[in-house]
Amino acid sequence: MPTYETLPRFATDLDRLTPQQRRRFRQTVAAFVEDLRTGRFRAGLRVKRVQRAPGIYELTWSMGAGPAGRATWEYGPEHRPGDQHIVWRRIGDHDILNQP
Repeated sequence: MPTYETLPRFATDLDRLTPQQRRRFRQTVAAFVEDLRTGRFRAGLRVKRVQRAPGIYELTWSMGAGPAGRATWEYGPEHRPGDQHIVWRRIGDHDILNQP
């Protein structure tokens, strides 16, 4: 099971989401964790590197009506041998990519 941490900015961003947007993110994270275990991300998660931000990735999903949801993250040092560690950086819409 991967481990994770959140940066303070992520927590602030998360508080700004609606309950429905947070619920969709949690559903997306469940799929993300499954894919971390297999070592291959499904196309529907749209995981890709953030341009001009080395080592930072984005994860995109539908938040229903309105713009797609995005979260930025990076791999951190393992906290348990053999388990990947994820550092969640930002969450919101496309605007978070200005300061991932």
